[in-house]
Amino acid sequence: MNKGPVSQFIEHHYRHFNAAALVDAAKGYERHLIEGGKMMITLAGAMSTAELGISLAEMIRQGKVDIISCTGANLEEDIMNLVAHNSYKRVPNYRDLSPQEEWDLLENGYNRVTDTCIPEEEAFRRIQKHIHKIWKEAQDKGERYFPHEYMYKLLLSGVMKENYEIPVEHSWMIAAAEKNLPIIVPGWEDSTMGNIFASYCIKGELQPSTMKSGIEYMVYLSDYYKHNSGGKGIGFFQIGGGIAGDFPICVVPMMYQDLEMHEIPFWSYFCQISDSTTSYGSYSGAVPNEKITWGKLDIHTPKYIVESDATIVAPLIFAYILGW
Repeated sequence: MNKGPVSQFIEHHYRHFNAAALVDAAKGYERHLIEGGKMMITLAGAMSTAELGISLAEMIRQGKVDIISCTGANLEEDIMNLVAHNSYKRVPNYRDLSPQEEWDLLENGYNRVTDTCIPEEEAFRRIQKHIHKIWKEAQDKGERYFPHEYMYKLLLSGVMKENYEIPVEHSWMIAAAEKNLPIIVPGWEDSTMGNIFASYCIKGELQPSTMKSGIEYMVYLSDYYKHNSGGKGIGFFQIGGGIAGDFPICVVPMMYQDLEMHEIPFWSYFCQISDSTTSYGSYSGAVPNEKITWGKLDIHTPKYIVESDATIVAPLIFAYILGW
């Protein structure tokens, strides 16, 4: 593939330290795909609010991503940005805010994520009225779905199209829905939509069983892994840390040790973008070699770690893979 100006800049200037690790990881990702491998991307933090969709959606459309694991926040915040972008408020001086100023933001309906405030009424409530209807219809029919499947139903129904405030090609969730991309959403319950769903259960309007659980996600993932890990295998591209990465990477030792499927292959590529510190006993900061001891990675698995800001690094790696 002929590389564009962004890729050429990266190759020319990014020669050492974390910059070189970025290039190595991008080339390893590209090589993995060329050799017939599949790739999982895991999204932690607030990558959707960081508008990673501008590059991630194109990665999905071009078949550079086969499965995603993300927090419930990233699942919903891409859609929130889609329907309420114009009402978001940026606070560049967020480090200087006093407790009173933070309180004022709350009183005005803003929930702050670093320098970006999500408008509660426009974002959460605009989605809530539509997703509640979909949840209720499923329950009335005796049907059960995963959190991401309900979101796919919402997007593919087109009921919110008139509210779109960004180009649809910048929404990774729309790209994923159109491809019916497999998504794993561990710990969905701690997201805003998860909290809202729980509130309906407490009020007796919905049943918890209408939403498929985290255990069912692990069963779903094990089936996916079993049927897609042949040949070159499945790579693991981890953005940040936390449950979005910790949950899915465990599927391999679970299948090998607990199901005694000794023929199951290890993850065949691993990269993490992280600034977490390994000496703190952090799973998120664990260097790739530690994962060998847990039966997640092989000795020969290509391993990369870029100790930097994912909001800077991930779009650059994606740009390189896309040939921009």
